Amino acid sequence: MELSVDGVKFDISDDGSGPAIVLLHGFPLAKESWDPQIDTLKTTSRVIRMDLRGLGKSSVTPGPYLMETLAGDVAGVLDALRIERAAIVGHSLGGYVAFEFWRMFAERCSALGFVCSDANADDAAAAGARRALAELVETEGIEIAVDALVPRYFAPDVYERAPELVARAREMALRTSPAGAAAMLRGMAERVASDDLFAEIDVPVRVIAGARDAFLPVDEPREIAAGVAGAQLDVLECGHVPMWEEPAATSAILADLALAAARRG
Repeated sequence: MELSVDGVKFDISDDGSGPAIVLLHGFPLAKESWDPQIDTLKTTSRVIRMDLRGLGKSSVTPGPYLMETLAGDVAGVLDALRIERAAIVGHSLGGYVAFEFWRMFAERCSALGFVCSDANADDAAAAGARRALAELVETEGIEIAVDALVPRYFAPDVYERAPELVARAREMALRTSPAGAAAMLRGMAERVASDDLFAEIDVPVRVIAGARDAFLPVDEPREIAAGVAGAQLDVLECGHVPMWEEPAATSAILADLALAAARRG
């Protein structure tokens, strides 16, 4: 369904009933990246997914898309759905948004989940690479980003063992507006580190890492689990997209997180 928040249209999925859990996708993907988790989670939770601004079917607006803007979008969607508190789970880019949501709206978080994400800001080289890719996407099209990213999404064996996953990721990414992708890349380049939040996070936290993640060394998600009191780390034998590579394990971890959030109240 479509919701309008402050003039921006967001494509939303709302499944199940119970305490709310919000699933935020990575770049340049869309809310359907969480499809394998829905049947499990909706049995006990109200599962909210949204295409982030500029991605999927949501509105493309002028950028850059700062993490503060994206966190505000999540809050606006929750307001429109009359949801006061939720567990906030983010994959990759979505994890950056989850941290910023905590920074801005901690009282609305019942739990936090980080899937193949980290708390660090880009260094100068990484930020420069994102800005350079943004310029190329604007001038040459989204294919250049897709060709740079999709070949690194999965563990190496997946490309031969499950080519349908690769094709699915590519098709989803190719739907992305070049303008939206460029604005998101520039916003990610400007994000601040989130490790200053570790000491204040007092809700259940689960961190999922891929042992074969080509984008993110396991040490980076491990820093979140080590820094946040009570956080649990799960290292799965997969690449950057455990939702598809290890769907049952990912679903079970997030179901446990939702249960912990419900018990906490």
